[in-house]
Amino acid sequence: MSTEEIQQPVLEDLAAVRRLLEEEIKRPDGVLSDVLAYILTTQGKQLRMQLVLLAAAICHGVTDKTRRTALAFEFLHTASLVHDDVVDNSPLRRGKESVHQHWSNKVAVLAGDYMLSRVIEIVADLRNVRIWQILACLGKELADGEVKQLHVERSMWISEEDYYRIISGKTASLFAACMEAGAESSAGSPKQVRSLRTFGWNLGMCFQLKDDVLDYSDSEQLDKPTMNDLRSGNVTLPLLVSLMRAPQEEADAIRLLAEQPLDRVGEETIRNFIMRYEGIPYAYRRMAFYKEQALEALNSAFHDSPVRRSLTALLDYAIHRVK
Repeated sequence: MSTEEIQQPVLEDLAAVRRLLEEEIKRPDGVLSDVLAYILTTQGKQLRMQLVLLAAAICHGVTDKTRRTALAFEFLHTASLVHDDVVDNSPLRRGKESVHQHWSNKVAVLAGDYMLSRVIEIVADLRNVRIWQILACLGKELADGEVKQLHVERSMWISEEDYYRIISGKTASLFAACMEAGAESSAGSPKQVRSLRTFGWNLGMCFQLKDDVLDYSDSEQLDKPTMNDLRSGNVTLPLLVSLMRAPQEEADAIRLLAEQPLDRVGEETIRNFIMRYEGIPYAYRRMAFYKEQALEALNSAFHDSPVRRSLTALLDYAIHRVK
């Protein structure tokens, strides 16, 4: 199923949320409006919006409250990316200069703060305490995940359990919250809400694991720089598992190499090391595990329908996408 087919059950609602995003660009004056236009007109996957809408659709249908919830989550996610780029000193975002690179750190931080303030306004207007609680908890989890990652930055000795805790806070918690809030906006039953939160968390784990696998792909095939995580000092699962499987002397040599600025030879050495110790097949086995958990949760609460098929296809997309 293509991404267009996955979106089909909520296509009109996605267009409506995009119109809301366009209205947000015009809300402030001056530089802030320019910054929002710069950020929001660079269309990413907008997957978080889709998750909110699909979760509502599979319960009792998308409402205006759902669309505004999707807008709030898209704003929260975008604000976190703007702030993350400042923290990581990332020069690019989606193929063009990051906000802090294009303007300044001050402008980027304040633009992110503005978006977070709009999130608070949007959710307050929904008059739904549960959605407000979901969003507040998510903010804590995202910050905690980033701090955990910073704490182990440049460490080649993190455990597999630590790695899962980090990606749970960074990615899976966001997917889970999108699904839970979407279900709440549509008055889903407690069982439906729990099911969709579990589905979203496992989908997020699959999505992040695939991102980590793609980061070791050939850059020419991927059409963007690779090994960015390693350059930032973050060890992800394919390398982590390979280091645990390799003889100590070889693993220590790779750790030493990974701590240095990487040239093309160094990249190939690490890529070959991961292939030799099957770090990538291991990551795919973990994705298969999380996929099964997600499907079990989804099928326990929902009968077959076009929306359920879209959510199932979204799992396959997360695992098999090429970028």
